Amino acid sequence: MPASRVPSALLRHASSSCEAVRTLEVAVRAFDADRVVLRYVLDADLERLIIPSEDAQRRAHELWLHTCFEAFLAVAGEPGYCELNFAPSRAWAMYRFSALRQGMAVINDARAPHLAMVRTAAGITLDATVFWRDLIPRAAPVRLRIAMAAVVEDEGGRLSYWALRHPPGKPDFHHPDSFALELDL
Repeated sequence: MPASRVPSALLRHASSSCEAVRTLEVAVRAFDADRVVLRYVLDADLERLIIPSEDAQRRAHELWLHTCFEAFLAVAGEPGYCELNFAPSRAWAMYRFSALRQGMAVINDARAPHLAMVRTAAGITLDATVFWRDLIPRAAPVRLRIAMAAVVEDEGGRLSYWALRHPPGKPDFHHPDSFALELDL
């Protein structure tokens, strides 16, 4: 998969720690006119993390309370956006917001993402293929702004927060400054 146009390493928020994670990288690519693939590559000592076991793909909520990969999609210049959550268990969730943390609604009118996960002794790779036009119905061309992030739970139950870019203050993946990637579709 081609790399993103910006550095693809997620950075741990200064207020959290997680020595078990060596690197956490992401990439985004357009699969075709309707789909994008979001890739997460976690290189870590998995014995020291709490990673849910892989299961049948299903919808779930509050995935961010445990190890979870996240993406936020917005059209450049518009206040609304979508939040996508993908757990290593292959559970997923999708939400739509009308503005920054406002008007949250579960997305029920879109096709489910397709999640493919590979787990090795050295880590996890998760590819999430999403139908972006179902989430953000716009005619092409569209400049899609993307924030990619992750929450990682260590063996003690402590959460660490990872993003391409962290705004000042506490971890906040919804913040406009977190949208570090742009993709023209």
